[in-house]
Formats: sequence, C-alpha cells, structure tokens
Amino acid sequence: MAEPITWFNAERQAAQLHPLLLIGIWIVIFLEIHPFQDGNGRLSRVLTTLLLLQAGYAYVPYSSLESVVEQSKEAYYLALRQTQGTIRTSAPNWQPWLMFFLRALAEQVRRLNRKVEREKLVLASLPELSLQIVEFAREHGRITMGDAIRLTGGNRNTLKQHFRALVEQGHLGRHGAGRGVWYELR
Repeated sequence: MAEPITWFNAERQAAQLHPLLLIGIWIVIFLEIHPFQDGNGRLSRVLTTLLLLQAGYAYVPYSSLESVVEQSKEAYYLALRQTQGTIRTSAPNWQPWLMFFLRALAEQVRRLNRKVEREKLVLASLPELSLQIVEFAREHGRITMGDAIRLTGGNRNTLKQHFRALVEQGHLGRHGAGRGVWYELR
C-alpha cells in the first residue's frame, strides 16, 4: 500500500490529472490490491468520500455513494474486472472503471439535486415563522422554545402552534418534556 499512496500524493501534488480521474485510478488500484480480507469495497467508498472532500467536493457527505454502487452492483463488478485484468500489464485499460466511477459520481450528484429540490418544495409551503424555526434547527442541530422566542420575537402560543405543526408534518422531532423540550430536524 505504501507505493500507491506515495504515487497518489505525488500525482496530486503535480496536479496533471484531474482530481476525479486521480481518485478513480487510486480506488481501482486499492481494490485490486485488496489489502483486507473483508470490507475493501465499503472502505473504498469511505476513502472515495475522504479524497473527494479533500479535493473540494463538499457535497459528498449529503448523498450516499454506497447506495449508488449498491443499486448498480453488476456494472460495478464488470467495470472492476475489466480494468483490474489489465492493471499489471504495460498498458492498463482504466476506461471501464473510470466510466463507471464517473457515472456513479454523477448519479450521486443527481440524487442530491433531487433531494434538494424536494426539500425546497416542502419548505416553500411553510409559513415564514416555521421556516425560521427549521433553519435555526438546521444550523444549530436543535431548537428550544426560548431559542425561537429570541430568534423571531414571536408570541409563545403562536410558536407552540408552529412547533406542533412542524412535528405533525415530520419536519421536527420533539424530545424531552415540560421546560426541557427541544426539537431537532427529522
């Protein structure tokens, strides 16, 4: 594993290959080496996510590459076999794997875009006060009635109605009881 890691770091530093191509090639080499008895595929997807984040692709934690690969297992294994059969030759054929890899990333982006569009549609139908509550919960991980009063200046009873509706609609989850109640995104 030391040799591929050294090669990857040198190539990343040289910046002659596009980061997606570099990551794709490194991942197929990792899978060909198969360093562990079990879990190499899952680990390769975790490594892909890490390398994509390092390359500036900040979207990757919000859409599952694992599920994209899982839904196209046959194409995954075919591309892997076609490329791995040539890796140790004088003219490796990276194309089958890179085409699969890049298509999988494109599908990951499409899924995230669909998720964002659905979220926009759902949130567009919410009253402004409810939107403020949801955005605060998204930014801070949770929200309390006190937070909502400070944030919006709204009336406690009006805010209770908004919280109740957001919980009923599945936007927020309620935790605790009495004065200790807090809400988080679902």
